[in-house]
Amino acid sequence: MTYDFKTECTYQEYFSKSHDMVRKSVRDFIRKEVLPNIEDWEEAGEFPREIYKKAADVGILGMGFPEAYGGTPGDVFFQVAVSEELMRSGSAGFVSGLGSLNIAIPPILNLGTEEQKNKFIPPVLAGEKIAALGITEPCGGSDVANIQTTATRDGDDYIVNGSKTFITSGCRADLLTCAVRTGGEGAHGISLLVIETNTPGYSVSQKLKKTGWWASDTAEIFFDNCQVPAANLLGQENQGFYGIMINFQNERLSLAVMANMTARMALEAAINYAKERKAFGKTLTGFQVTRHKLADMATLVEASTEFTYRVAAKIGAGVDQIKEVSMAKNFACDVSDKVTYDAVQIFGGYGFMRGYLVERLYRDNRILSIGGGTREIMNEIISRLML
Repeated sequence: MTYDFKTECTYQEYFSKSHDMVRKSVRDFIRKEVLPNIEDWEEAGEFPREIYKKAADVGILGMGFPEAYGGTPGDVFFQVAVSEELMRSGSAGFVSGLGSLNIAIPPILNLGTEEQKNKFIPPVLAGEKIAALGITEPCGGSDVANIQTTATRDGDDYIVNGSKTFITSGCRADLLTCAVRTGGEGAHGISLLVIETNTPGYSVSQKLKKTGWWASDTAEIFFDNCQVPAANLLGQENQGFYGIMINFQNERLSLAVMANMTARMALEAAINYAKERKAFGKTLTGFQVTRHKLADMATLVEASTEFTYRVAAKIGAGVDQIKEVSMAKNFACDVSDKVTYDAVQIFGGYGFMRGYLVERLYRDNRILSIGGGTREIMNEIISRLML
């Protein structure tokens, strides 16, 4: 049972029958291919590579990308709909792993030449190759302008040295859209290279063990005199920071959607549990304190969802939303923090037990206010644009 807290007018404002058809397709995929296996995949720390191909075959991987490269064009709400239904897997790790292409491919699409686009994008959208994004470094975190991995020009190649960490899909990616330093200090010395992972000098750590997002493989990546063709440079040398910033806006929107769905599923689980669980001779919904807690949770989820949808609509219309998407991400993550916490509280001891959805939602939620720029970085962006 699900709790549909969205008003009909709100839903119709953003989603059409075409969006609903996409939703149904993704929902069927999740029901058939994912839900029967997700517990095993969580324990394994990854899901089978064949799932990428199956997801591609039903149009999930290519949603929102140009048809010329094997995608399915559509407005931003097609991607929102896909993300929301994928989250019904109950595993944000699965969603992040399957969707790592959504942060790896846009820089190629936005900055790449036609030759680069035709080489790198179609195999990923077809589910034949896995793409990852390499930005974060062990000593850098959210300080993107301080990237230390170097790429030194040597004839027709770049020689890359350094490392990346916390890379989603890093263990088995076939290509990495990677931020490197080709110039001086600061943002203006950064470039983007596509590095194929079978390149000599490229190596990967064992899977990093995480608090949440178990079903996605996460790795540290090392470059030791890794020789990358200069033809793999995206855009102009030392102009990569611009491509990273463009990417962040959509990534932060995606994280806001994930946070809202995490909160929504926690709320739904808490409502269903409260209707069934008995204490002191009556169900938990018989207690005013529980009913009011659920009401507060539902109010927060609806407000956050509406805010995120509105920001998405403006992004889709080409309106700059750097400040607003940062606000939406922070607000959605704050709401998810609160709602997942309260859902576990309603479940009591069972909420702390493996095998219960709210336990996984609670764990998976924690990374959302860190990934894609921390809450503190979001506030810095917001304050700078305000002041």
